[in-house]
Amino acid sequence: MPISGCCTQYVCLPQRKFIPVPAGLDPAEAVAVILNYITAYQMLHRSAKVKPGQRVLIHGAVGGVGTALLQLGRLAGVEMYGTCSAQAADVVRELGATPIDYRNSDFVQEIRRLTGDGVDAVFDGIGGDNLWRSRDALREGGRAVVYGFQAKLHGGRMAASATRGRHPIRESAILGWYILRNCLLPGRKGMVPYSIQWLMRLKPVWFRHVLLTLFDLLRQKKIKPLIAQRLPLCQARHAHELLGSGGVIGKVVLIPNR
Repeated sequence: MPISGCCTQYVCLPQRKFIPVPAGLDPAEAVAVILNYITAYQMLHRSAKVKPGQRVLIHGAVGGVGTALLQLGRLAGVEMYGTCSAQAADVVRELGATPIDYRNSDFVQEIRRLTGDGVDAVFDGIGGDNLWRSRDALREGGRAVVYGFQAKLHGGRMAASATRGRHPIRESAILGWYILRNCLLPGRKGMVPYSIQWLMRLKPVWFRHVLLTLFDLLRQKKIKPLIAQRLPLCQARHAHELLGSGGVIGKVVLIPNR
């Protein structure tokens, strides 16, 4: 996971950053595990600290991270709800969750109707004002785990209101303001940020341990990444356009040019 410089045929990294992939694994499934499943595993078990029987809401449930959360959440024994389009509802059901059509229903009202008092954790990669809606879906003592700012994007590009682009310090300050504001609101509801980049930099041992754990789950067929498409590296732009258009179920994987 080189953070930048990923769309290239070759990459040069220090030896300490290499982790062996068990023999016999599908390379596309193995590469899907690195970003999506480490993110999902850490958010479930370290950020939200979920316990069997608890309830969770997953936004973007059929995306790469969303499907990873569903598979790992089922292994953890949690009750799951996932926002998705009506067309993707069957996939969410197959992965063990109750689908919520975010286009034609209010997910907060649906969560209240289905659970009575809300969920124990919400995994929100959308950000912006959606965070407050996610907070409303929590029960007392629940946590919203924030791991993205998809609300800034339109068609896969930065929205007009965010033309200054991404900047780590600015985004950290914005997220810090959200967390501070959350602390001032009534109710015992937490808001926790998650960044796989910071995990890899600050806790490389954790990163390595979780990846090896996930490779073992993949080898045992306890998890199965959903690969939407496998595209040659020369079609990297098309891959990004697919993601920007929405509706991708699972992971788009780039493979070396032949």
